[in-house]
Amino acid sequence: MLPVAPPEGAPALVPSQRSSDRKSPAQDGVLLALPATAATASVLRSLRADGLDVAPAHDGIGVLDAARAGVPALVVLDVELPGPDVSTVVGALQAEVASAPIVGVTPRERRSSLLGLLRADRDDYVLRPFAVDELVARIRLRLRQGGLIEEKVVRVGDLAVDPDLGEVQVDGRPVALSPTEFSLLMALVSEAGETVSHDRIAQRVWTELASANLVQVYISYLRRKIGAERIRTVRGAGYVLEG
Repeated sequence: MLPVAPPEGAPALVPSQRSSDRKSPAQDGVLLALPATAATASVLRSLRADGLDVAPAHDGIGVLDAARAGVPALVVLDVELPGPDVSTVVGALQAEVASAPIVGVTPRERRSSLLGLLRADRDDYVLRPFAVDELVARIRLRLRQGGLIEEKVVRVGDLAVDPDLGEVQVDGRPVALSPTEFSLLMALVSEAGETVSHDRIAQRVWTELASANLVQVYISYLRRKIGAERIRTVRGAGYVLEG
C-alpha cells in the first residue's frame, strides 16, 4: 500500500523502480482519489477484490501528499475532488510523479476541460457515473502499457475476454458490448461455473443500488450477444456462466 506522507522537510521523492522489475500494481499501488462517499467505499472494495493494491485519498492535498510519499503506479482522480483546482493537482502530479498515468473521473459536461489537462500517450478518463469494471479495465490497460502487468485473456469455453482492453470474442468472433454489459460479463467471468447472486452482480456492476429487475434486464441483453445458453439462471439464487 502507499505509505503516509513524510514529515515536513523530508527528502525528495525517490525514483520508482524500473518498469521491467514490476509486474504487479501491488508493488507500487493505485492511488484512488474520489470523494469520501458510500459509492467510493464500494469502488475501493471492488478494486481490491480484483487484485489491485489501492490506497484512498479524498481531497486534493491528500492526493499530492500520498503521491509525494511513495510514487504510485497510477492515480485515479475525480475532477470534483475537494481542495485545489483539478488543473493544479494534475499539473503537480505530472511534474512530480511523471511515471504515473492518471485516469480522470469526470461528469460529461467537464470532459472537454479534462482532456486539455491529460497526456494523450499516457492518461485516460471515465465518465461518471461509471461501471466499476470499466474503471478496472482502464486501470489495467494503462498499467499494462507501462509494463507493470502482463497481458491476461480469460477463456470460458469458446468465450474469450480481455479484461484490460475490454474486448470479447465468441468462437473467434468479436462481440461489441456496452460498458455495463462488459461489467456484467466480468462479474460472471470472475466466478465462472459458480452461481453469482443478484446482490453480488449489483455490487460489482453498479455504483448505486440496483434492483433484481435491472440485473435481469441486462442479463437478457448479454444473452443476446454472447448466446443465451452460456448464462444459466439458478432460480432464487442468481446466474452461472458456463463454457
